[in-house]
Amino acid sequence: MTPSSAPTALPSAAAEVHALLDRLGVPRTAWEGGDLPVRSPLTGDTVAQVHQHTVPGTSDAIGQAHAAFLQWRDVPAPRRGEFVRLLGEELRAAKDDLGRLVTLEAGKIPSEGLGEVQEMIDICDFAVGLSRQLYGLTIATERPGHRMMETWHPLGVCGVISAFNFPVAVWSWNAALALVCGNAVVWKPSEKTPLTALATHAIAQRALTRFNADGGGAPDGLLQLLIGQRAVGEALVQDHRVPVVSATGSTTMGRAVAPQLAARFARAILELGGNNAAIVAPSADLDLALRGIAFAAMGTAGQRCTTLRRLFVHASIYDALVPRLAKVYAGVQVGDPRAAGTLVGPLIDGAAFEAMQQALHEARRAGATVHGGERIAGIGGDQAFYVRPALVELPAHTGPALRETFAPILYVVRYEALDDAIAWNNAVGAGLSSSIFTLDLREAERFLSASGSDCGIANVNIGPSGAEIGGAFGGEKETGGGREAGSDSWKAYMRRATNTINYSRALPLAQGVQFDV
Repeated sequence: MTPSSAPTALPSAAAEVHALLDRLGVPRTAWEGGDLPVRSPLTGDTVAQVHQHTVPGTSDAIGQAHAAFLQWRDVPAPRRGEFVRLLGEELRAAKDDLGRLVTLEAGKIPSEGLGEVQEMIDICDFAVGLSRQLYGLTIATERPGHRMMETWHPLGVCGVISAFNFPVAVWSWNAALALVCGNAVVWKPSEKTPLTALATHAIAQRALTRFNADGGGAPDGLLQLLIGQRAVGEALVQDHRVPVVSATGSTTMGRAVAPQLAARFARAILELGGNNAAIVAPSADLDLALRGIAFAAMGTAGQRCTTLRRLFVHASIYDALVPRLAKVYAGVQVGDPRAAGTLVGPLIDGAAFEAMQQALHEARRAGATVHGGERIAGIGGDQAFYVRPALVELPAHTGPALRETFAPILYVVRYEALDDAIAWNNAVGAGLSSSIFTLDLREAERFLSASGSDCGIANVNIGPSGAEIGGAFGGEKETGGGREAGSDSWKAYMRRATNTINYSRALPLAQGVQFDV
């Protein structure tokens, strides 16, 4: 271990958590005396004991949501949007407290915790406008006296399974859209971060109360929260009353969820692994690239699905960039996120630390030069896992670089030809996010073309991390193919009907078919 560079004389994490939960309106009965301990990665201490749902209780909650859907689907979409507008207002009022709770439970630095809540507010704003834009098409028909169109209808109960690293934002991406589309929502958060979910649920209930006080007509059971572990998630995935499930997590989780949904012909919105890469071309603005790489690779302690994990640097600029990057890695402040100046907080738990160390061991065996990666002593307790981000210079694109390790490891490889760098970008199972740093228009356009990056997100002169809600978020291949948030992602939460209306006295058949009786 190396000594800490951050102060440790900070308030008790448990005391802060309890005060925040009280202010956010979460009843103490929800987080005291339960059978699921909740620990803060900041200190490793247990800060709450929440109550878990049983499998029968999960079924009951889904039943209540389904009953609510049968009423909610008939509320006009702009009126449904009014509820989401009020949800955005309540989130604005609670932003500081909910953002702080994200820091304490997920380990994010304060600006990232607040940024996550801002993302929730932003998707609410987007969904309010969307509630008046659930457009279908009018389609040309070959039959005279006929009109053909498509209409979009609510789908049913939307299940949401979220991960610890974005404990509340992912729910909002799904819930805000699902609600304006006319669906009920059942949420199973990560068992590692249930407190932020309880707080978000309390905030949403306040918005519902305001909505119904003004004659909104939101039925009981519209929003359900399921606290539990794998059995609860499986019950949600397997229930035939849930026609669409958004699941965020590892590719391993997706391999388990997808077949179960397919077996009952339910829709899957999968947001899975991301072994994301960036290319630094000879013409790149190295100052800009350095900043973009640092945030994308070290932000959230390397625990974003869009974290930069592989970096391909052109041989002609390798020696001008990589030593500078190593210096940044050596000097970045790692510590309790509540301490001033901290940019890298803790890993979520000991399992994440062990996975990181195993990957670094494999890299060394493959001939890598490893900068950093060690555990930092003196922050939190024995069960708090703070590490120096690791910069790993690999002689070839091989070994652990070919798979995602959910930790702050950046593998760096030299390249000579852009074709090789693009091929390496695409040579892994995941296909979430990617970027290129270049001032050469031809290189940028090549990277974005059909023969360029095969990822769902491809950027130029920014890193692969930090997406805005206005675009559809998601990736290809082992990332799962799902899309959430902006663009036309709303269509995943609705069913499409094609309608033909005959307003004539004749009955012509399509394709010239004759059937006279």
